[in-house]
Amino acid sequence: MSFKSLATSLLLVGAAQLSRAALTRRVACPDGVHTATNAACCALFPIVDILQSEFFDGGECGEEAHESLRLTFHDAIGFSPTKGGGGADGSIMVFEDIETNFHANGGVDEIVNAQKAFIAQHNITISPGDFIQLAGAVGVSNCAGAPRLEFLLGRPPPVAASPDLLVPEPFDTVTSILARFADAGFSPEEVVALLASHSVAAADHVDPTIPGAPFDSTPSVFDTQVFIEVQLRGTLFPGTGGNQGKVESPLEGEIRLQSDHDVNSRTACAWQALANDQAKMAADFRAAMSKLATLGQDRTKLIDCSEVIPSTKTVSTRPHLPAGQNESDIEQACAASPFPVLTADPGPATSVAPVPPS
Repeated sequence: MSFKSLATSLLLVGAAQLSRAALTRRVACPDGVHTATNAACCALFPIVDILQSEFFDGGECGEEAHESLRLTFHDAIGFSPTKGGGGADGSIMVFEDIETNFHANGGVDEIVNAQKAFIAQHNITISPGDFIQLAGAVGVSNCAGAPRLEFLLGRPPPVAASPDLLVPEPFDTVTSILARFADAGFSPEEVVALLASHSVAAADHVDPTIPGAPFDSTPSVFDTQVFIEVQLRGTLFPGTGGNQGKVESPLEGEIRLQSDHDVNSRTACAWQALANDQAKMAADFRAAMSKLATLGQDRTKLIDCSEVIPSTKTVSTRPHLPAGQNESDIEQACAASPFPVLTADPGPATSVAPVPPS
């Protein structure tokens, strides 16, 4: 290579490096502490700090985190290309008097009112749709094992309430559940990925006699246990029997939704693929949540502010069978591949405590 050619190549390399540096150059935020890739994201750092310290009790994976994650779904799934709805636009908060009265949104009014009070107290000016998705992403970041979710800023305010009957219910048939998700653009595999949210969830209203009943034995950890325990044979009803939307559970104190049980029966191989693979579960959930959080929105008009979401903690536990269970208790395994070999916890049969209220 001639000296001239070498010099030209070096100049081109230098220009490319400068260009990349310009693209990733960060701006200093007015608080003098943070920097951001987009100045619009700076306003979110103090909101996140206050959410963590006050709303999520210092960064706990507790009831507010669980319910805030649930709210992201109930707001966003109110979207259909044929039936209407604005998707992840905050309509469930702005048109609360309408949407929280839908049967499928039973109990959602509590987290809506808590978030509205928080917004008013701290004079938060981002849109309702942005706040719901931000609170959900921050809340789940407190759960060990969870992925760091994407957060995009700039959803416009909602213009109308979502229509009724767009939120699937636990007692709906698996065919209607998967059809409703397909209408919103989700494959069965993506539905399974979204149900990873039940790893850090509990039910207050499916059976009112057992408020805070978790869906798996580790409700403060975002781990694969829900994908293991839903596959176990049910033997008992916690609380009272005959409640619509639940089926027999394998563990004392754990509630198993009929919808989880039935989706697993239809998607057993996709479900089982997450039972022993924490990394896949987290990655699939992040991708599905990214899609859910922008339903009804134009992504090209939103600003990526994912950097404001706190880093998450790694999970220390390994996939396992609950104490008192063994491989013969697996009821709904994938026919195409064997259920993973798991060790059961030692000791007496596992019983699950309710998630305490805030």
